[in-house]
Amino acid sequence: MPSLLAGIRVLDLTNVLAGPFCAYQLAQLGADVIKVETPGTGDLARQLGADPALNKALMGVSFIAQNAGKRSCTVNLKSPEGCEIFRRLVATADVVVENFRPGVMDRLGLGYEALAAIRPRLVYCAISGFGQDGPLRGNPAYDQIVQGLSGAMSVTGDAHSGPMRVGFPMADTIGGMTAAFAVAAALVRAARTGKGEMIDVSMLESTLVAMGWQVSNWLVAGVEPRQMGNDNMTAAPSGTFKTADGPLNIAANKQEQFEALCRIVGRPDLAVDPRFADREERKRRRGELTAELESALAGAPASHWAGLLNAAGVPAGEVLTIPQALAHPQVVGRDFVRTFAGKDGGREMKVVRAGFRLGSGDPTPESPPPALGADTGEILLELGYSETEIDRLRAQRAI
Repeated sequence: MPSLLAGIRVLDLTNVLAGPFCAYQLAQLGADVIKVETPGTGDLARQLGADPALNKALMGVSFIAQNAGKRSCTVNLKSPEGCEIFRRLVATADVVVENFRPGVMDRLGLGYEALAAIRPRLVYCAISGFGQDGPLRGNPAYDQIVQGLSGAMSVTGDAHSGPMRVGFPMADTIGGMTAAFAVAAALVRAARTGKGEMIDVSMLESTLVAMGWQVSNWLVAGVEPRQMGNDNMTAAPSGTFKTADGPLNIAANKQEQFEALCRIVGRPDLAVDPRFADREERKRRRGELTAELESALAGAPASHWAGLLNAAGVPAGEVLTIPQALAHPQVVGRDFVRTFAGKDGGREMKVVRAGFRLGSGDPTPESPPPALGADTGEILLELGYSETEIDRLRAQRAI
């Protein structure tokens, strides 16, 4: 069965993470994603990551993470010839994704109105830190800046360690996922009506949307969220607990789960202790309850307790490192990591697939992340340029 986005062409003009992550989700669903990059340097992420040799080769691991399944075409958008190449690409495209500062594409003569005149059904997605208008629209936006301005850092960590940045580029990733969702929705309407769309994705607003419970606590209940470390604000005992060999997450959010937990750790008396009689009492006396439970949990390792608790319907799980998580039988058994053999004896590349499966065939990138400009000639031939014209464009540094 054809992939969900088979036949859809996406022009990805983005750099680093939010935009490339958006286009990566579309590529895994079968879209023909053409990464339009600056000649010579390309996406900044090509120079970023923990492997200096790959950074020098413009294949940094930060680039590899979200660019498999794409083709790379180098085009100098500051040259008239490069702009003409891009316009010809737009005439064949369904989607344009960009994450320049607001106004940059308009100054190049390649903003939404100009491109929609070429391709009326075009879905144009602009991803920025703060959106296309508002007092911060022109500010540079990095993930950590957005994490701070969104309030995410104010509720991360505990009273002694926070405010703290979430340990991965959360705002970038959420912004990219939001953009992919919006693009997919706009494509549905474009298929039905032929009408395109201008999409304005704000990383700040996307992050606030993802913080729904904390935001609602303030908007509706008037309660300002605070740092609670690893504790769950809605229930107790629900959080991270010490065991004989390491931390264990337990989410005994329901009364029956609390009672089962007490029984399994050998402390059935806690379930009838007046101090912990109901949810609100347990939340108020969270520290006392945690001390009682950790005293009992100290008798065995985290994996032992996790097995017993899950079997009894009490959600529990060890706290793993990223290498441990990727090696876990649950992750390995679902073929979550896609491996591409190295070309010409080069090293293999491993990337993660989409976070969902499909009955018609699982989303997956069909090719490894591309070398800079690897597909330029092929793409220009598809547009009708001759080999002689392509050589001339190279000489002019338009590609």
